[in-house]
Amino acid sequence: MTTVLLADDQLELRSIHSAYLQSHGFRVLTAEDGLSALEVARTHHPDIIVLDHSMPRCTGIEVARELQLRKDTSCIPIIMLTAHTYGAVGRKAREAGCVSFLTKPCPPSRVLHEIGLHVTARPVSPQPQPEPETPRALSVFRTQRYGR
Repeated sequence: MTTVLLADDQLELRSIHSAYLQSHGFRVLTAEDGLSALEVARTHHPDIIVLDHSMPRCTGIEVARELQLRKDTSCIPIIMLTAHTYGAVGRKAREAGCVSFLTKPCPPSRVLHEIGLHVTARPVSPQPQPEPETPRALSVFRTQRYGR
């Protein structure tokens, strides 16, 4: 199962994006600030990181730079998800090793798409849904007409 670290100081964003990714078969770890994101990344080695830029205790750029310096985390792709426009922040994100840059507000489906572009392991598919039952009226019609 693909593991995603979602680091953002906004509880609502973490909750919405986390639930969406989990419903698509991902294991999601969360962090509410930069130092927590570093700790989780070093401990759990996620397959990909979705990282906010403006977080308490350590910015997303600082987190990305630190992770790129470590041999055990330097190969983890990082997606920067921020309210900042690309400009200077986007350039700094690329220089820090981020593979992608998304601007908030960003729908969870866009984050899912971006994750799919950068991870080699595929998520576990959600449980298949049972086939819908034939509506009773159609079932009765088939029985009367075709004897089934």
